[in-house]
Amino acid sequence: MGFDPDILKYDANGLIPAIAQDRDGAVLMMAWMNAEAVRKTLETRRVTYWSRSRQAFWIKGETSGHVQELVDFRVDCDRDCLLLIVDQTGPACHTNRRSCFYTAVRDGDEVELMAPMAD
Repeated sequence: MGFDPDILKYDANGLIPAIAQDRDGAVLMMAWMNAEAVRKTLETRRVTYWSRSRQAFWIKGETSGHVQELVDFRVDCDRDCLLLIVDQTGPACHTNRRSCFYTAVRDGDEVELMAPMAD
C-alpha cells in the first residue's frame, strides 16, 4: 500500500474524525478512526472504526449486518478529517435510521426528518 496513514493529523488521543457518505451523496454518520483503523479499512475495503467507549475496533455491520463497503477514501486539505464514500447496506444509525443525522432544528424546534427503517 503506497498511502501512509501516519501522514494524517490525529488528535491528542490518536484519532481522526471520519464522515461516512453514501455514494448517492447522503451523509450517513461520523465516527473516529486511528491509524490502524485506516489501514484495516484500506486493506479490507470494509470500513473499520475505533470505538472510544469500548477502546476497540469495530467493523461497521459486523454484528448488525449493516455493512459499509468502501468506495472512495478522501482526505481533507488539512489532513485532519476523512470522508469515506461507502455502499451502505441497511441503516447506518444504531437507531435503525438510514442516517445518524435524522433531526434538524427549524424555527427553534427540533424536527424528526426520518423514521426508523422497517425490519
